[in-house]
Formats: sequence, structure tokens, C-alpha cells
Amino acid sequence: MSNPTILSVEGLHAHYGKSHILHGVTFDVARGEVVSLLGRNGSGRSTTLKSIMGLVPPTEGHVRLDGADVAGLRSYTICRRGLGYVPEERETFHNLTVDENLEMGRQRGPSDSAKWTVDQMFTYFPRLKERRNTRAGSLSGGEQQMLTMCRSLLGNPLVMLIDEPTEGLAPKIVTVVGEVIEDINKHGVSVVLVEQKLTIAMRVSHRVCVMGHGQIVFEGTPQELNDRPEITDEWLAV
Repeated sequence: MSNPTILSVEGLHAHYGKSHILHGVTFDVARGEVVSLLGRNGSGRSTTLKSIMGLVPPTEGHVRLDGADVAGLRSYTICRRGLGYVPEERETFHNLTVDENLEMGRQRGPSDSAKWTVDQMFTYFPRLKERRNTRAGSLSGGEQQMLTMCRSLLGNPLVMLIDEPTEGLAPKIVTVVGEVIEDINKHGVSVVLVEQKLTIAMRVSHRVCVMGHGQIVFEGTPQELNDRPEITDEWLAV
């Protein structure tokens, strides 16, 4: 028996001013599932995450989180309903310490979400513990990425939206980030991942959605994508 749907995106449209970016994006995420959005730059992947999160209000369509339609709600309300977001830009509070940044992310979360602690975050990323009294603005890019992921997890989300978590990171940190995504998923957190590195996305994902021109052009398992080289050639090859 398949797991029930925790996040459902249906017919999502979004605009930046007069530019029509998303054209009816539709996909589901089951409880305990990792779904990656793949595609070239400009295909609409990051805008999809921002639209789900309410940062780019959808102009049409539905976003259902645990059965409730959250499309068009304020981002902080969507967050309290159980959606975590790790932006590509990281967006740490530069003048606050690591500990203070983590405290800013702490919230109770939905009753059935996994409950995370600061000690667990430091187990994932020991470097953050070493720098817990350092201002976030003085951290390296990799350390800021670690901090942003941990801050979002401390909100105890049902679903995490993670945008380009390995962008610009050293190979060793890329490996660690992939392992963390796999582990938080084992704890029951569903993940929607935007990732440029196909090797990471294909390894951690249960399903992948390939995007092109603001639409889903392919949906299936990583193996099914591997079996369709014409999809990779047309929509993913650089």
C-alpha cells in the first residue's frame, strides 16, 4: 500500500510581473518521499518552490499540505502549517550567531512531524558546534548552507523544500549534504529537492520530475529517467 499524499501541487501558475513563469505545474509528494525537480536554469524549478512557499504568490492553482489548501497564504503561515524552506541564497541572519540563528528557526511544528533538537543538528554538522558563537556573516558558504538546513529542520516540518543545497560547495561537503537529506528522510520528513548535480538527485530521490518551460515534461523514478536518454538529451543536457 502506497503512502498517503502529504503535498499536492495542482495546476500551478505564477508570474513575475507580466512574465508568465509557471504554466500549470502539477505533482504530488507522498509521506516519506523525496521528489527532485530537475531541469536547466530558467526551467521554473526554483520558482515552483517559491510559489509553493508563498514567496511568489501563485496566480492560479492549488497547493495542498496535509490536505489543506495553502496556496496564497503568507509564507510564515505556510511554515507554521509544516513546510520548511531552504533557499538557494541561504539567507542567514548575518549579525546573529549560529546559536541565535538556530533559535530563530525553532517552532513546535505539526503534532505528527518529527521533533528535532540542536544536538541532532550538531551531530549532522559538527563544524557548526565548533562555531556556535560565531556570527553567521563570518561563516563560509558551506557553513551557511549547513546552518540554513538546520534552522529549517528545527521548525519540525512535514515537508522540506530544498533549493540547490550543493551549489558552490566543496565535494566533501556535497557528500555530507546528500547524506543528511537521506537521513532526515529516514526520520519521516518528505523532501522536494531542486538540485543541479544529477548524481546527488538520482541517488537520494524516490521520484524525479523534469521541468522545461515552466511545466513538468517527465515524471518517474530515477531508473525510468535513466531508461529514457532522449529526455535527458532534450531537457537536461548542457
